[in-house]
Amino acid sequence: MREAAPPGQRTLGDAALGELRSLTQALIAARPDAGEEYARFLARARRGIAVPEAELAAWLGGATVLVTGGTGCIGSALMAQVARWRPRRLVSVSRGQADGWPLLAGAEYAQADIRDRRGLAAVFGAVRPDVVFHLAAQRDPGLAEHDVHRTVTTNVLGTRQVICSAEEHGVRDVVFASTGKALRPYSREVYTASKRAAEWVIAGAAVRGQARYSAARFTHVVDNSIIAQRLLGWSQGGVIRLHAADIVFYAQSALESAQLLLCAGLGARRGGLRAHALTDLGWPVGLLDLALGVLARTGSEAPIYFSGYDAGYESMPFPGLYDPRTAGEVSPLLSAFEAAGAERVAGRAADAFPVRFEFGPQPDAPLRALQDACVSGEPAAVRAALDALSWLLLDAMLTAAPRETLTRVAGLTAPFESELSPAYRRVLAAIRRQAEAS
Repeated sequence: MREAAPPGQRTLGDAALGELRSLTQALIAARPDAGEEYARFLARARRGIAVPEAELAAWLGGATVLVTGGTGCIGSALMAQVARWRPRRLVSVSRGQADGWPLLAGAEYAQADIRDRRGLAAVFGAVRPDVVFHLAAQRDPGLAEHDVHRTVTTNVLGTRQVICSAEEHGVRDVVFASTGKALRPYSREVYTASKRAAEWVIAGAAVRGQARYSAARFTHVVDNSIIAQRLLGWSQGGVIRLHAADIVFYAQSALESAQLLLCAGLGARRGGLRAHALTDLGWPVGLLDLALGVLARTGSEAPIYFSGYDAGYESMPFPGLYDPRTAGEVSPLLSAFEAAGAERVAGRAADAFPVRFEFGPQPDAPLRALQDACVSGEPAAVRAALDALSWLLLDAMLTAAPRETLTRVAGLTAPFESELSPAYRRVLAAIRRQAEAS
């Protein structure tokens, strides 16, 4: 199939498409178990985790709860979960209603963009929340590479606006919805870098503020799967474009995600940010078998084309990202730096770990530079400022890491040094430099 159509082509000729179509049908016949992979993927939408009912009733019962992005996939699931513990008031604030997700009877729905300081402050002033769940974000990695300004102003500066409003109105608990991609110590990808920066913004508020801050990291959510949506769309007369044949990924349900947010809120501690991730995400999903399963289920004759990696998706992760000593023992959404400080949250199917950054005397200076770039509106300027911030965040994270961890990660990465990209060579050099200075 790669010989018939090498990667990197934006359009394919009729001859290549015909050969790919024939080879795809042969591949479906050769892998009859692919349908089971698709069924296993869909079944994950029914998964949930146990939550401590009495603790949640004590925390949320009679409280005023505000959810940013409460009309989206996970937001809707969270609203339904929170309602079970009878809050005094349950309010969603979002730019509008997302398609396909029902509104909850008895809840209130306000409209504001988290990037709009005055509009957001007006909602906080009217609601006066005790607890805030911050879910509103631009979540598509591919879109982030094309819509850099909206992604950064939403995911980073919008998060800052939520924190400012929470601080001004005396919110006691803030729970942030992050992403598993934020485990990377550095990334050029706009979406990943923006969510990593958002974790830093939250971590800074946790250190200086009186409120309790916590976060939950999610991986691929089956209920609102970008991958499944694209596969089903392409199967209707298009071309199935896969980055590579050997991709696997973890997945979880919207219900699990909402329940993890609740557990994260219960696990918050003053003085620092604790993030939470599901310990057991099950066996990862094979992308190729998922695509074959979709084609077999729909009866489509769409061809599969291995197109190579698009902008916003990484072909090779940093080799020292995971430590074999903890692999399988902690959530795969923790890096080797984070796994060293992880602790199992009793009875909650999750790992909790501190998110630490150590900056110099002016920790807000990098954020001001990013804000200035966003004022210009130039995508290249915003991207450059975000990348500069990402390097600073790498150094700030490494400064907070124990020397033993730094040495361990450097040792795990060293055998692959000749294969590293220039960016990852710079990451390795920074790790070694900090290990020597510690």
